[in-house]
Amino acid sequence: MLYSLLGFFITVGILVTLHELGHYCVARWCGVKVLRFSFGFGSVLFSRRFGHDQTEWALSAVPLGGYVRMLDERDRQEGEGPVPESELPRAFNRQSVWKRMAVVAAGPLSNLLLAVLLLAAMYMAGVPGYQPVLSQPVAGTVAAEAGLRSMDRILTVDGEPVAVWQDVNQKLLNADITSSALLTVERDGYPVKASLSLAAMMADDDGKDSKNSEDNPLARLGLHPYLGAPLIAKVSPDSPAAAAGLQKSDIIQAVNGVTLDTPSAMASLINQNANQAVDQLPSPPVELTILRDGMTMPLSVTPRWEEVENGKKVARIGVVLSNDPKASERYRVMMRYGVVESLGLGVTKTWDLTVLIFKTIGRMITGSASLKNLSGPITIAEYAGQSIQMGFQPFFTFLALVSIVVGIFNLLPVPVLDGGHLLYYFAEIIRGRPLPERVMEIGLRIGLTLVITLIVLALFNDFSRKF
Repeated sequence: MLYSLLGFFITVGILVTLHELGHYCVARWCGVKVLRFSFGFGSVLFSRRFGHDQTEWALSAVPLGGYVRMLDERDRQEGEGPVPESELPRAFNRQSVWKRMAVVAAGPLSNLLLAVLLLAAMYMAGVPGYQPVLSQPVAGTVAAEAGLRSMDRILTVDGEPVAVWQDVNQKLLNADITSSALLTVERDGYPVKASLSLAAMMADDDGKDSKNSEDNPLARLGLHPYLGAPLIAKVSPDSPAAAAGLQKSDIIQAVNGVTLDTPSAMASLINQNANQAVDQLPSPPVELTILRDGMTMPLSVTPRWEEVENGKKVARIGVVLSNDPKASERYRVMMRYGVVESLGLGVTKTWDLTVLIFKTIGRMITGSASLKNLSGPITIAEYAGQSIQMGFQPFFTFLALVSIVVGIFNLLPVPVLDGGHLLYYFAEIIRGRPLPERVMEIGLRIGLTLVITLIVLALFNDFSRKF
């Protein structure tokens, strides 16, 4: 809880400060007078004035955002009176439409720039990853039907080269899920091509594909990195695994005679075995081949049906799996780049993530992706806390992703958001004059309703996941 709160406030503090600094710096550059820079909303708890304009730098009561208040004839508080004649040229509303657009767009663009710099710093420090070597696809998956095999090394996705597993993940997520992706893999020293239909990546309304228990889009295709046979990290007491005699550090080599080279393959095989007799209680037993202290031995385990969300049942044996460290370490790589190349990769990665987020928003609007993908402050706080505990690299990655989301969200053409103001300014350019106050007021109400609805939905999803 402490790490979650700490991570949340650090994340919000950095992102809000950079966002508002974008507005502030461009406003000053355009000659607009800034009256207040506030971190947080509501009552001012602490403030100081600095600079030639005596701008008020304030800390306010609700630390979930911030704002920059600029001199504006339409925004005069009680007791302030009209804007002095001598300062009218510095009023925001007196600026050209292009300057106003620059000031408004500077906030979201600052968030995107922050993501570029964070990711570039990551590439310079070194990005850990795994070589794009495949584990054996589970029978019945798209990858298995395409003829892919264990130890196939992916060379290209749709003609674009990949160096690490993260590259494969990113390119397939950015691809059109209604089409197919062409993979070129190296097998026994020769290139082999395989076409994958990406429709299986699409999840149903519960966030999972109806024919696959995996919750990862690539896993639904049957694509997993080769990380060695699964190793048992923990055996739950009073579980089927404990009753069968499984122990911590046992390596699971096969399930029902099928060789394993990834932990997720074991879960898939156990569920496939159980789903063949879903109405049978208890679940049918599975035959395991395990390696213990250098010796191979067979064990029979009868999984237990457990009910998960929405009344679905899954077969579990009660173990926590991890990768065999000796096997997975052989395929682990650390990619480091120079300054210029890192900046280029930061821009490319930010663009790829931006495209992916826009596609996800589009899928949610069209109904092809579940609205359960929306997350709110509780989920953000949990991930922030986890990433802080994992180290600066995971936290930088998390911060960059959230910064992109904040930038994109603010650029959406919804009144109340920066994108809504930009929409008004585009309309002003086309009309040759500002929109009527009545139109902007109606848009403000619609935008406020939409934003509040999204916040409530995100909070609902947070509480649903939590409880």
